[in-house]
Amino acid sequence: MLDRIQDALRRDAVDEALALAQDWAARAPDDAVAQRTLALALARAGDPAAALFALDQAILLAPEDAGLHFERASLLLRSGGVAEAGDALAQGLELDPNHLPSYLAKAHVALARGDLDEAERLSRTAARIAAEDDPRLLGLDALLALRRGNPDRALALASSASKVLPDDPQLLSVLGFAYLAKSHWAFAEQAFRKVSALLPDARALQPLLAQLAAGQDRPGEAVELLAPLLDDPKLSNPSLRRLAGLYAFRAGRAEQALELLQESLLHAPDRFVLQALMQLWAGRDDRAVAQATLEEALARHPLVNDLWAVRLSMEEPGSEDGEAVLSRWLEALPGSIMALETAMVARDRAADLDGAMRLAERLLQVQPGHALAEQFLVEALLSRDPDAAIARARAIAARPQDPASRAAMGSWVGRLLDRAGRTAEAVAQWQSLHDGMRASRLALPPLAPAVEEWPALATPTPDAPRPILVWGLPGSGVERVVDTLGAAVLRDRYTPQAPEDPLRSPQAAHALRNGSADPAALVARWREHLPARGAAGGNAVDWLTWWDNALLLALRPHLPEGLLLAVVRDPRDMLLDWLATGSPVPLALENPDAAAEWLAQGLEQLADLDEQDLYPHVLLRVDGIVDAQQALAEVLGKALGGLKLAPPPAAQRRLPPGRWRAYADQLAAPFARLTPVAVRLGYVES
Repeated sequence: MLDRIQDALRRDAVDEALALAQDWAARAPDDAVAQRTLALALARAGDPAAALFALDQAILLAPEDAGLHFERASLLLRSGGVAEAGDALAQGLELDPNHLPSYLAKAHVALARGDLDEAERLSRTAARIAAEDDPRLLGLDALLALRRGNPDRALALASSASKVLPDDPQLLSVLGFAYLAKSHWAFAEQAFRKVSALLPDARALQPLLAQLAAGQDRPGEAVELLAPLLDDPKLSNPSLRRLAGLYAFRAGRAEQALELLQESLLHAPDRFVLQALMQLWAGRDDRAVAQATLEEALARHPLVNDLWAVRLSMEEPGSEDGEAVLSRWLEALPGSIMALETAMVARDRAADLDGAMRLAERLLQVQPGHALAEQFLVEALLSRDPDAAIARARAIAARPQDPASRAAMGSWVGRLLDRAGRTAEAVAQWQSLHDGMRASRLALPPLAPAVEEWPALATPTPDAPRPILVWGLPGSGVERVVDTLGAAVLRDRYTPQAPEDPLRSPQAAHALRNGSADPAALVARWREHLPARGAAGGNAVDWLTWWDNALLLALRPHLPEGLLLAVVRDPRDMLLDWLATGSPVPLALENPDAAAEWLAQGLEQLADLDEQDLYPHVLLRVDGIVDAQQALAEVLGKALGGLKLAPPPAAQRRLPPGRWRAYADQLAAPFARLTPVAVRLGYVES
């Protein structure tokens, strides 16, 4: 439809274009492109008032479209709309080939059509007759840069032009959108508020100002900015009500959010609306209302997987009602990957192996090579024919795939070998994965020499913050503890944005040990980085990538209020886990002997710290509970003084505790190195 309308406009068949645009807009009232095209046709037909109304509708549907706001400012400021943009502009150029305003106007008409190449050609032509710093031409080029996705250039050009024309709404709009593209919310808001003050009617800017307020953690203000539009039946639309509902949800206005979002769900369900509604329904403990609302939404939108998934979540897993919802979902969407996956997992949990296998085979028919279905069939085959299952698994793992998937599949093959009792092959499989990744892994950092004499442990001041340093060697399961602690943990050391503080590198321990680092300065610099990391009050929970007892040369005298939360398991299980699962810190595992030696040294330091009580600490043993979500949350909460912690999300299960004994022959020497420190930490010798 858009192509037909644009073709009519190019032929100056304005009546034909207008009829097509009016028909399209009537059939698609929630389509911003349709409303924008209608505005263009109306303007060409000489009806600027109707064009403005249609353009406002487009902006309310797509408030982030910079071109719409620019076109609106142009329409409001021009005396006669775009009616003369065809013949009159051409006539003006015939009378005066050097008439800059005509070139600029034609370029803006091209932009309104979305013809960026034509607008750029006209800009180059205009540049031959304009002064180099003509603000009108700079403004056009700024808008072109913005439309082509170059906000830095747009910002530079518009800033230069606005020095000459500081109150030009078009330039201010470009500035605002350039700032918005760079997430400079406050500057963008300042620009658009000025535009709002300059234009005679600025209601279409309200959604954009609301977005900027919400982006600066002022969701309540965002709701208020949208309120006048919501109250006007000519302006209100489902997209606006959805936005207002999400802002109200963020602002804690539960009743208002519930009303708006339930209406939005019935109109056009999406994940953001569903996620907010699930929390609102849970807060009201109103399962019946939730079920009824979801059923009404499903009656209108039976082909939306997310609706079915949320509806299913309202029933007890494995219950008769839950099975009925799942059956309806499969009937409505028999080829849905999500529905088939959900049903397969449900059948597996119900111990219906045959049913689960049938669903896995259906999944593979719908999506050949589906990883979960392939793995399920292999797992099911393992108990009946281990050799065939492992051969099939190796074939799956050998398929071309990205490095992360290849590593995950290789680890899975090793686990299958483990379950089949083929332990020597499992060790070889896992070691081959480590060998393949060694070039991209970090060398095992050496520990600092032992400290003969420790500085005195200072007395914490009563009102000092209580930071927690979380640490665990490879195979300890520390990442599950971090998951249980949740959002309180600073995880940035494991990201490309790791802080440049003294605890980033193990060299800090060596510098403290040889006296080249100032202990007080080390702790001070660590504290200085906390606000930028999101721990302004000092009560940080810092997940460390490494630990060395030499750090106590600084922590004992200068951070006595801290707590080291060290996570451990049986050291022999830790080595096996590291071999099978890897480590949060990408460390190179050259061979089991070298890994055991390095693990033993680290654990011996930890045993020293615990036996001599060198620093406030919790030695958290997670054997047997690392995969038990509720138990892990309870044990961790108790260890930290009775905190109530939510269970962590489900994750891939680890090898069971004590599994190291099955590898006593293959890993005899590494286990012999680890056994003495295992005994020191309270584990049995054999």
